[in-house]
Amino acid sequence: MNNITILNTEILSNNWYTLKKVTFETALKNGIMAIQHREAYDRGNGATILLYNKASATIVLTRQFRLPTFINGNASGLLIECCAGLLDKDNPEDCIRRETEEETGYRLTAVKKVFEAYMSPGSVTELLYFFVAEYDKNMKMHEGGGIEEEDENIEVLELPFATALNMIGTGEIKDGKTIMLLQYAAINHLI
Repeated sequence: MNNITILNTEILSNNWYTLKKVTFETALKNGIMAIQHREAYDRGNGATILLYNKASATIVLTRQFRLPTFINGNASGLLIECCAGLLDKDNPEDCIRRETEEETGYRLTAVKKVFEAYMSPGSVTELLYFFVAEYDKNMKMHEGGGIEEEDENIEVLELPFATALNMIGTGEIKDGKTIMLLQYAAINHLI
């Protein structure tokens, strides 16, 4: 294991989230100490969830505009994904319950944490907590769509599970966290 010593941290941007340039000293494989520079984007940690209904073999996903995907060639900028959000000051379970109700309109009675993952560890500090939960029509409190004050414009999608799995292969679903949760559901026979 490398011995890491942080020598300097410079904030490059603190607009939406924090982009830092970090200078650190590390031991290379040959034992020589080297000074390296890296940038890290700190947006906080987050949580995501796959809502599923065993009886109807359906799931709930969202569709919304994601600027980084648009910049990188996604012509519409729209991405189909699982409900997700930043923890802010909440613990992961409270966060995902709040985000689920805001984005999808469903108030959940029980959620199950299934794993944690760093989604882009080469440049982003975020640790994402993954959850699954069963839903039914009685849990629907409102239409969802996100919070207007946060300029969220979220479309709620209820899809057959088999259709969503197929959408990975067709490229209609390209979001990593969503692919991971759909595959988790398939491997563990949730639906």
